[in-house]
Amino acid sequence: MSSKPQKLELTWFNKDKALIPTENGKYGYTWVESKDPRYCETHTLIVDEVVCGTQTPKSDKNTYSERADLSPTEHNLLILGESGDALEALTRVPELSEEYVGQVKCVYIDPPFNTAQTFPNYEDNLEHSIWLTMMRDRLVHLRQLLSDDGTIWVHLDDVEHHRMRVLMDEIFGSGNFVADITWEKSYGGKNDSSRFINSTDHIIVYAKSAASVSMNRLPRSAAMNARYSNPDNDPLGPWKGDNAYAPGSTTHPGMVYGVQHPITGEMVYPRNGTHWVYGQEKMLEIMRGWGDYRLVSPTEDSLQVRASLLSTTPEEVDRGVLDIVLSKWGPEIAEAGRSRYAKGEWPIYYPTRGGVGGFNLKRYLADMDKGTPPTTLFEWTDVGHSDGAKKEIKLLFPNKTPFATPKPERLLERIIHLSTEPGDLVLDIFGGSGTTAAVAHKMGRRWVICELVEDNVEKFLRPRLEKVVNDNDPGGITRSRGERVDNTEDGLPDGLSAEEAQRLTSLINKALKSHEELKKEPAIKALKNLVKTKKSKDTVNWRGGGGFRVARLSPSCFDYDPRLNLVTLTDEATGATLIRSVAANLNFRLTPEDRYFHGIRGLMRLVVVEGRLDKCKVDDLMAHLKEDEGLTIAATEIEDGVRQYLRSLGRGCRAVHIPNDIFPYRAGKEN
Repeated sequence: MSSKPQKLELTWFNKDKALIPTENGKYGYTWVESKDPRYCETHTLIVDEVVCGTQTPKSDKNTYSERADLSPTEHNLLILGESGDALEALTRVPELSEEYVGQVKCVYIDPPFNTAQTFPNYEDNLEHSIWLTMMRDRLVHLRQLLSDDGTIWVHLDDVEHHRMRVLMDEIFGSGNFVADITWEKSYGGKNDSSRFINSTDHIIVYAKSAASVSMNRLPRSAAMNARYSNPDNDPLGPWKGDNAYAPGSTTHPGMVYGVQHPITGEMVYPRNGTHWVYGQEKMLEIMRGWGDYRLVSPTEDSLQVRASLLSTTPEEVDRGVLDIVLSKWGPEIAEAGRSRYAKGEWPIYYPTRGGVGGFNLKRYLADMDKGTPPTTLFEWTDVGHSDGAKKEIKLLFPNKTPFATPKPERLLERIIHLSTEPGDLVLDIFGGSGTTAAVAHKMGRRWVICELVEDNVEKFLRPRLEKVVNDNDPGGITRSRGERVDNTEDGLPDGLSAEEAQRLTSLINKALKSHEELKKEPAIKALKNLVKTKKSKDTVNWRGGGGFRVARLSPSCFDYDPRLNLVTLTDEATGATLIRSVAANLNFRLTPEDRYFHGIRGLMRLVVVEGRLDKCKVDDLMAHLKEDEGLTIAATEIEDGVRQYLRSLGRGCRAVHIPNDIFPYRAGKEN
């Protein structure tokens, strides 16, 4: 959890306890003590298969984006199993923790919304305190997995949203809150609602360390760029007018001064509560592009105006802040200003309304190439909606009933684009239909995904990812639809986007539908030629390739019998399964290539013995030990005197009983 104490914490029933799953493949849990071995046991991952695909070569018939040239990622991981156990494996098993702890750039989770509804593909009816405990335990592990500049995105509706905000403050620290995003998940609604139509979801964003995080910018749209034009033939290219002033006059009194208008001769001042964007020296340089300007001491009238703007008296105004005026004023100077305006290529501060209005400031399109900052409203027109997401699943699996609440690929595309770069690692522990992994793979990101319900994995998740790597998934973000573009000879009128031009053409056609004679009018034809557009080709973003590992959680080796208040071994606790489990729970790395030892931690070796450990076995193992190494022997039965004998050998050698010394648990007692 966050190292900084929180002033506000959320409390709930059994917050000090832990949860263990009681149903296989379902969200069923029961409360236990936090030291119960059924909760504390670390499971390992068993990789059953590696799935690989082949990248499709490029074709001259298609247009390709830069993303289509990214190298497909290969070392990805699909985990079948309970998300809490999977996270413990990733954070505790030495081989996995080295690979994943502190390495995840983006976590996106779409947990059960706790809406008391039962959906066909998963249970979503957890009681609040169970839901909060389940989420808390997972968030703690997820924070460990995040990189210092990583972010976590939690997708919820209104039911648990407010509680989740407080819970995440507690775990990540309130200072690491980044945003609360509203996703417009639908564009309409049922008309039978007696109150409100629920058309939005929340996506809460926190950082591991907010000081280390910045979001990537969104690419500019054609409509955004269409707002820029070049009416004065500026050599720096298209621009648009922006506010000439910045807020905060009282904090920047030195930037409140008068500037003489180059055409009307009037003194122009910032609006009340604002100041000029630039200081006097920079502003003087700009205004000399209009004429012979200089700095002069303010007049009494100027001091009076400034005093009003600064909410002070003329006597208290700083007389050292000079005004910017023309060296002389008269009809000839005004005419020179009009000629300068007619010439074009205006300075970045220019008068509006044909040269006689107030000042505006130029903002150049070339300076906007880095894109635009994201807003906290994700509109369905930009990132898709729920109905579209269902159609994406239906396209992939036409004979199967899609998930009730799938997420569109464009929504995950935006999240992953904002928070990661190609090659970064993305994690989702509530895999569902696999949208997160599919999108991450198509965007050249590495990924780990976990899903509890085996039926979901077999029917949706794995087949979907196999389609992705084999380039058999044409939907979602695989292709970008062609855009409406200019198709005129001389370019569209300034300020008119291709989309607006197409709409205008459509409206003209509708208006003239019943007027054949008007359609032939030269003026109408000329107007339509002025706004002529066409649709560009679709762009291919993904060509297949890469691969992933299919893994499952190892079975439980340890159990607890409440009747006997006794920790026991399960039937699966034998052979390689027991060795892997003991090594993981004692924090040893496996050494399958070693003939004598099962694991290693620093200079300490591990051997797991099923059966009786005696001095003869100890001597045999010690004979294969290097001089600077120690030995831990974990055995299901230990002969009397062996513990003392091992300790007498020095080098930290010890014997560990399975399971008593691994999980020395007694209900109701502190250990």
